[in-house]
Amino acid sequence: MKKCEIHQLYNLEETIAADIFKDVTYPWEVLPKIKDFIVELGNTLDTEIYEKRGENIWVAKSAKVAETAFLNGPLIIDEGAEVRHCAFIRGNAIVGKNCVVGNSTELKNVILFNSVQVPHYNYVGDSILGHKSHMGAGSITSNVKSDKTLVVVKDGQEEIKTGLKKFGAMLGDYVEVGCNSVLNPGTVIGSHTNVYPLSMVRGVVADHSIYKNRNEVAQKSE
Repeated sequence: MKKCEIHQLYNLEETIAADIFKDVTYPWEVLPKIKDFIVELGNTLDTEIYEKRGENIWVAKSAKVAETAFLNGPLIIDEGAEVRHCAFIRGNAIVGKNCVVGNSTELKNVILFNSVQVPHYNYVGDSILGHKSHMGAGSITSNVKSDKTLVVVKDGQEEIKTGLKKFGAMLGDYVEVGCNSVLNPGTVIGSHTNVYPLSMVRGVVADHSIYKNRNEVAQKSE
């Protein structure tokens, strides 16, 4: 399933977490490793640039964090990021450079590449969001199947068993997700793809696409 491989989805120069992707093929393989990786990386960060704000919480001095935001570690907030009023970061999160984590947005076990925006009422769990990807207001990643079985990534007749019970969505670079959309467990969206508002997305969506529903997916003309 080539379109789901890391190098097809992400520019690894746009994350402080590039090393976590070494020696793996698919991005969801790193989900169980995020916690330990943050602790290891955090202890190597330059104290001139980052300050430690609690147990395993590192925040860049240039980042803006609202007093009402809740920060739980392990957590790294990189340079220039903005964490707004009442954001809820539950832990195991890397917030990249110049990211926006908005009001009432909840993050858990995630990597946000640089310049990601999750600015309004988003839930992002057990997911990886690529460089300059954006989730519209109210859009969420659903990270556990209703029957609690392990997540399988599906692309037509192809399947990959992930062995994971919790797996939200892998968004490639420059993905735009419309307002109030739901990304079902095991969703993988290729780079430069746009998702209509109010969409219910599952499975693999090709890059440079416009997605309305499973039966209405158009390739971008550019």
